Amino acid sequence: MAKSITSDRAPTGEGRRAGPLIVTEDADLLDDLLRLCAAAGAHPEVYHSVPERGACWEAAPLILVGDDAAARCRGAVRRRGVLLVGHDQDDPEVWRRAVEIGADCVLRLPDAEGWLVDRIADVVEGAGRQALTVGVIGGRGGAGASTLACALAVTAARDGRRTMLVDGDPLGGGLDVLLGGEQAEGLRWPDLAASKGRVAGGALEESLPSLWGLRVLSWDRGDSVTIRPEAMRSVLAAARRRGGVVVVDLPRRVDDATAEALAQLDLGLLVVPAELRAVAGAKRVASMVGMVLRDLRVVVRGPYAAGVDEQWVAQVLDLPLVGEMPLEVGLMAALDTGTPPGDSARGPLGRFCTAFWERALAGEGAP
Repeated sequence: MAKSITSDRAPTGEGRRAGPLIVTEDADLLDDLLRLCAAAGAHPEVYHSVPERGACWEAAPLILVGDDAAARCRGAVRRRGVLLVGHDQDDPEVWRRAVEIGADCVLRLPDAEGWLVDRIADVVEGAGRQALTVGVIGGRGGAGASTLACALAVTAARDGRRTMLVDGDPLGGGLDVLLGGEQAEGLRWPDLAASKGRVAGGALEESLPSLWGLRVLSWDRGDSVTIRPEAMRSVLAAARRRGGVVVVDLPRRVDDATAEALAQLDLGLLVVPAELRAVAGAKRVASMVGMVLRDLRVVVRGPYAAGVDEQWVAQVLDLPLVGEMPLEVGLMAALDTGTPPGDSARGPLGRFCTAFWERALAGEGAP
């Protein structure tokens, strides 16, 4: 049976924050609010009225006040992040009570459940800088896109950045295999087939295989070869909320799931071998990708056909040139031993990826 991590426990360790404060004696409302907190991965504190410890009220990142408790919250310190919540859709006095306690807004359940889960999850996970998200696409089959995607992720993780590598190509054979981790424990794409709505970022990160200091979402060895657009949207949004960097390996065929991934990229890298047929094919890929992704750049891979260089390839494709993806002697032999692309910081591929991240992350602040 497919698993879903839309509702899961709060993340532990780095990035964990305090949960919301709930003030209500309404048992039905409390049940709903506890359920919504669980969906957002939050562990709330529950009180019947304003806590005697005033600091608790002032320090809570979010306060959910039930309609029944509004009168008991009069006189509490005015602050942001107070929401008045209830079930009665036709109560004409609700706005007066909201003003009396200084509530930011009034929420009626069940209509506002989706919005409230998002708001609680933002509190738990933090609303900091989103991950820099880079997609890698081959201009033709065998261009080396998966190799570059893995090398970029391995390099970012080695430099101490929170890193997630997402395999968006169902027919690519699995990036966990390329990283030597096909036996590693953790969820794969088929486990996330039921994911829709909001996925808890911390739960996603903790559930994936950990390889070479990064988290990897890849494929199992089963027959499932499709990603629902809703699952792609939810999973990538969760990955991005965790910050750091996200690298996505994408197929050349732009289906609905690929279009969802392209819509969440900050930039894309089109890997093109330096030969005429590859450039011709890459031009068609660039045209399709460019309908969704504005910032698409080209990485040229040798060896070079006669009369072809990286500047010419970029000019024909009318794309900014990132540079030449270097050949790395012994790469295939290293892969056979389970050593991933980009593992050596001093190797040509590792140096290329380090230089890319230095330019891409310039001005982004701390990872």
